[in-house]
Amino acid sequence: MGWRLALRPYVLIVPALLLTCGILYPFGLGLYYTLFDFSASKPQPDMVRFENYETVFTQEAFWNSAWVTVLYAVGAAAVETVLGVAVALLLHRSTIVGRVLEKILILPLMIAPVIAAIIWKLMLQPSVGVINYLLKPFGLGGVQWTDTPTGALLSSIAVDVWVYTPFVAILALAGLRSLPTSPFEAAAVDGAGWWYTFRRLTLPMLWPYVLVAVIFRFMDSLKVFDIIYALTEGGPGDSTVVLQIRAYLEAIRFQRYSFGISYTIVLWAVVYLAAMVLVKHLGKIQRKAAEVK
Repeated sequence: MGWRLALRPYVLIVPALLLTCGILYPFGLGLYYTLFDFSASKPQPDMVRFENYETVFTQEAFWNSAWVTVLYAVGAAAVETVLGVAVALLLHRSTIVGRVLEKILILPLMIAPVIAAIIWKLMLQPSVGVINYLLKPFGLGGVQWTDTPTGALLSSIAVDVWVYTPFVAILALAGLRSLPTSPFEAAAVDGAGWWYTFRRLTLPMLWPYVLVAVIFRFMDSLKVFDIIYALTEGGPGDSTVVLQIRAYLEAIRFQRYSFGISYTIVLWAVVYLAAMVLVKHLGKIQRKAAEVK
């Protein structure tokens, strides 16, 4: 009986070990492949050590993609956070309209991002799209939404905002409904106004929930592929070619497998570092929120 109790912790940890191996093995294999020159034109790969990474960092295309990726991720996460918190504050008041809007709010999250991008691609068509049709009475009916570099990037961010703002709003709304009521009752007794209460009580206590949403959305936006590829295919030119699309082009379209995986590993490192910084910041904010409560 004694040996069974001693063995139990090791048996219970087996599923976690298998899951860890299932995650690490493909990642390690991909990392190993980046040390070779493996492509469709060279099926017998040669060991090139870190030459693929040196080529990645010396390419102008990489720095262009990195810049576009940062613009996209920061823009999408910022707009989604502001809009999501604003929507959550509006829905926090328990009215019939608010309860109905809560049900409607999750609709974009039930649509695959690539399908949402295709829907918006049709809506943004310059000649037959409904957006230009609605803007026509205001003299703005001929906008080429995705034919210019700035327009294509902004349109991609707009689709991301449409799909994922409800996610931020739902998290923020859950946070609002879990806040203690006693600090707000004390502020009301003292005659504090809405803005003072929001700035000194609501926002500091809500920040941990908001930052969790920011972490998820920023990391996801750094890895975006489906929305941009379905909407613009990275164009016009390479104005919306983010790192994920660059990796796809190198590995799949140009069949330079090792080189494409190198892009993916670099993107993983960027996402990992960003996540570490944000999670560390989250801990500080959670401690400050606990002090306010």
